Amino acid sequence: MITVYNYVLDTLSDWELGYVTAELNSGQYFKKQSDSVSVKTVCSTEECIITKGGMTVKPDITVDEIIIDSSALLLLPGADTWDDSIHIPIIEKATELLVCGAAVAAICGATTALAGVELLDKWVHTSNSLEYLKMVCPSYKGEPYYRDVKAIKDGNLITASSAGGLLFAKLIIEDLEVFSKDTLEAWYNYFDKGDATYFYDLMQTLED
Repeated sequence: MITVYNYVLDTLSDWELGYVTAELNSGQYFKKQSDSVSVKTVCSTEECIITKGGMTVKPDITVDEIIIDSSALLLLPGADTWDDSIHIPIIEKATELLVCGAAVAAICGATTALAGVELLDKWVHTSNSLEYLKMVCPSYKGEPYYRDVKAIKDGNLITASSAGGLLFAKLIIEDLEVFSKDTLEAWYNYFDKGDATYFYDLMQTLED
């Protein structure tokens, strides 16, 4: 069983995790021999949050209920509220998860939270831009490891810009090995290019 912890916070950028959470929760394109996946929404408190799109989300668990295990995945979305001290515990959990070998995936504003505790100083990573990270996190020293791409994976850390949600999802799904290689390529190409040919290819990869 793979447990995916989807951190939710006020002003969460709905679109950034849409591709990956939909696929991991539904399992509609999983390969037959895939591990099962449980997606849990996690919050700093038991209170509901309001996303940037105006949706209300009631968390399944709180941060202190996260189990540190190498098979886990922590998703950290963008939001306008990452500088609030209430999020310190989830960044501490992110550090623990990385150390134990679990995957941590941060996109957009969540990368600044990682940069703020020096987690990006020695990992290859990306964000909205190098200038953005340096402006938001004056203590940031990871410039040599910054890559100007939409999304990138280094070991068990995956980072992305606000425009990288689709590639971010692909890297996460690939890391969890829940799609076959052919399914993942067809899925990505369809949503990336919008060509229906790739959707037919996707369906064919699921045939017996």
